[in-house]
Amino acid sequence: MTTKVASQHFGVIELNHGRDHNIAAEHELAGQRLELDLNINANDHFDEAAMHKVDYRLRYLPELVDEVREMIAEELEQEGTSPQEYLQFHCNAIKEEHLQKVFGVKDKSQLTNAVFLKALKLGHVGIYPGQPERYFVMDFTLGEHFTDEVLVASADEDGVVDDEIVWES
Repeated sequence: MTTKVASQHFGVIELNHGRDHNIAAEHELAGQRLELDLNINANDHFDEAAMHKVDYRLRYLPELVDEVREMIAEELEQEGTSPQEYLQFHCNAIKEEHLQKVFGVKDKSQLTNAVFLKALKLGHVGIYPGQPERYFVMDFTLGEHFTDEVLVASADEDGVVDDEIVWES
């Protein structure tokens, strides 16, 4: 049995139940291009109501991103946190051309937490409707041309952001 489900973000999706689906879409958030991936496992109950919930939750993505940015800002002030280690790793041996290109500054002394936060962009959102506790997985990056390392934050199906931000490659 094949079911078609309409989505404002993903278009019309044809679901063949009993198979895994990964549907990609591009989205714009605050003027930035963003990749969205809808991940449906073969045994997930995914129907029109579930698709509407995904679209509905995506309306609140800007607020989720703001909340994660605030958490990252707080963690930059604390020793041993993933955001602080990520910043130190990427800024310790940075080349001058990357200072300007990635951060928009000419000198390492100008590389403040605020400058870092401004350069850190949401690049990818994985949506997992079958995993209520990790419904949204958001990857923040300094840019694919600069690094493949990301800071990852997740939120549950109600939009509650997990308090752990992790660094992954």
